[in-house]
Amino acid sequence: MSWQRPGWWLRQSLRTRLMLLGVGGMTLGLAAGGAVLVAVLGVTLQRSADAEATQTGRDVARLVEQDALPEPLPVAGEQLVQVVDGQGRVLAASIGADRLTPMLREAELADLRAGERLFIDGDRSGVRGPVRVVAVPAGEATVVVAKPMSDLRHSLERMRAVLLVAFPLLVGALAVVAWRVVGATLRPVEALRVAAAEITAAGRPAKLPVPDSHDEIHRLATTLNDMLDRLDAARARQRAFVADAAHELRSPLTNMRTQLEVAQHLGGRTDWSQVAADLLADTQRLARLVDDLLLLARVDDARVRDRAVEPVELGSLLRAVAQRYPPGLVSVADGSPAWTEGEPEALRRVVANLVDNAVRHARGRVELAVTQDGPQALLTVTDDGPGIPAVDRERVFDRFTRLDDARARDAGGAGLGLAIVRELVRRHGGTVRLVSAPDGAGCRAEVRLPSL
Repeated sequence: MSWQRPGWWLRQSLRTRLMLLGVGGMTLGLAAGGAVLVAVLGVTLQRSADAEATQTGRDVARLVEQDALPEPLPVAGEQLVQVVDGQGRVLAASIGADRLTPMLREAELADLRAGERLFIDGDRSGVRGPVRVVAVPAGEATVVVAKPMSDLRHSLERMRAVLLVAFPLLVGALAVVAWRVVGATLRPVEALRVAAAEITAAGRPAKLPVPDSHDEIHRLATTLNDMLDRLDAARARQRAFVADAAHELRSPLTNMRTQLEVAQHLGGRTDWSQVAADLLADTQRLARLVDDLLLLARVDDARVRDRAVEPVELGSLLRAVAQRYPPGLVSVADGSPAWTEGEPEALRRVVANLVDNAVRHARGRVELAVTQDGPQALLTVTDDGPGIPAVDRERVFDRFTRLDDARARDAGGAGLGLAIVRELVRRHGGTVRLVSAPDGAGCRAEVRLPSL
């Protein structure tokens, strides 16, 4: 398998990718650390050798200044020392150092007298390997100290060899440990995948396993379970909605079929004008139901789309809706202008549905009003009907919900009017609720919308 092959990395498992990243990073880190360690150790040993040689040169320089040079020069360790005068002649030497020939050439000695330090070949001084040389002035003479570096070089080579052997073993051991740790860490993810596959195959509600650890995987499992709960609830609502819609559509269709069958059976005795009127009423009922279903579908779909909104004056909107009803049935209370931002047609549908619902149950009249309530515009629709029990005031906003004691099937709608109101109000960032009328007789719908 070629490392240059496109997509190779993405075709590997998450466990493999994490391992390659971890082991690769660890290898680079250990290699860099080993290189730095060897470099620092080499510099430290060299500085230590320079310090030792310089100290030896200073000690011999004091003997030169005191004119007390012994023969041979006393030095410690493997150091070689020569005292050279200004003409390059060897005045004194330590054991092992040449007493006739200087270790350094004239140019090298000049460089050392200028403060430099250098390496020379050990053959000049009779030792193997490189030699570190320092010089310390002693009046007109110069003390030259040579420190063999072969032992230090061998120490560094042994250190490199140990690191070259130990690092791969360490990387291998850590890779094995990391493989098991990554596998144990990803085991809950695999459990989630297996459980999700089983849920998909079974096609029934279930829960994903939640690990005991309170980490990202625990939060992922919790979030996925919440999502599954919402999906199950949405599926249940969808099934109920389809069943209710089918039931609502069946009733007018059954009425129409029955009327046509009876008319066909009666033949010439059929009052076709009455049949046409009945069929028209059922057709209008079907049209209203289909329109409401389409509106709810558009509202649900529009939640994720951009909407064309504009400033709307709610008082004018209430008066426009009230004009659709017989005079005296619906009245609009006087008040200061209240503005909100939204879709005029959608807000008009909200008011119309609330007024239709109130007119259906009112005994005498329906009153509309709008007031400013802090940062919100409060729109109210009040009727003097029998009211709605407190336990049912939230339930009536569900789709296809009708209260048996509040309205009959033939007189009322399909139970979608208030559901449409709630969805449209939510779409505009507002809230809607039902409360008792101020005098205790009747019902009041309160719609709160953000005001401009």
